[in-house]
Amino acid sequence: VQLQAFGGGLVQPGGSLRLSCSVSGFLLDRPAVGWFRQAPGKEREGVSCLSTWNDITHYSDSVKGRFTISRDAAKSTFYLQMDNLLPEDTAVYYCAADLGHSSSYALCTTSPSDWGQGTLVTVSS
Repeated sequence: VQLQAFGGGLVQPGGSLRLSCSVSGFLLDRPAVGWFRQAPGKEREGVSCLSTWNDITHYSDSVKGRFTISRDAAKSTFYLQMDNLLPEDTAVYYCAADLGHSSSYALCTTSPSDWGQGTLVTVSS
């Protein structure tokens, strides 16, 4: 199982950014996948997770209404569209999966077994 995240960068407040996570070793049709973030001095947070077998999503309260998680099973890639970014969204973002979890909520509130490398998102003017 491998995951690789792409798409971080510097964006101004109010701007948008899309993160991508390319996966191998499993199909995006059964397990839960998601995005986590960790800002300096803060605990890791489950930002958004997706159950790939039924497309049920879970979002943390801090991003609800601004972030959207989606997948393209044919490309073995899932995404995090981030809109109306705020300075407090600045963090290293990690994609993750757990083949033993099919629930988006369960994945976001536990520690996944498989992680991609982090990608830094900086929201600043």
